Amino acid sequence: MKWISLLALILMGQSILCAQNTKSMAPTIQNQDLPYREIPDYPETYAAEHVVARMVDGLGFRFYWATEGLRQEDLAFRPTPEARSSEETIDHILGLSTILLNSLKNQPNVRSGEETSPLSFEVKRKKTLETLKEASDLLKQADTKLKESTIVFQNGTAKTEFPFWNMLNGPLADALWHVGQVVSFRRSSGNPFNGKASVLTGKVRE
Repeated sequence: MKWISLLALILMGQSILCAQNTKSMAPTIQNQDLPYREIPDYPETYAAEHVVARMVDGLGFRFYWATEGLRQEDLAFRPTPEARSSEETIDHILGLSTILLNSLKNQPNVRSGEETSPLSFEVKRKKTLETLKEASDLLKQADTKLKESTIVFQNGTAKTEFPFWNMLNGPLADALWHVGQVVSFRRSSGNPFNGKASVLTGKVRE
């Protein structure tokens, strides 16, 4: 009887170990190779488009680490009942990032950027980072001109247009503002920003 009990314990241990290994190997969007874990090298010239691209890269880096490792309780946190939760704030950052990309593609915005998204947090995070990376890449292309990249909001047949100047003090500055809110909120919910991520160098200290 003793050897039967011992065999059962061994088999049970192997099953638990196998389950743990399977879980650790399961791919998740949050742990995939997403852009902006570190900031890419800066351009060689200080062209206006390159300067804006660097601002976008900085936003991407800050967003990456502001949202890395968020738990469900972090996403649900809101400082007051009337305030946006962290996840709703992330929805807004995704909307603002889309406005930026649409401007560079000369495409109108049929959404205001204020809407919430039914997508999962992992998908929204991935989409935001990839949207910012695409915007930065477009800004680094020689044929991209800021004076030709306008913000267009379309509601039916009505259109409202703004020059790219308004992108700087509007959606781009707004997105940075809200990333700071996510950092503040996650600290309040007991899961602070990773201190090894240096916003000055854009690198992760080992």
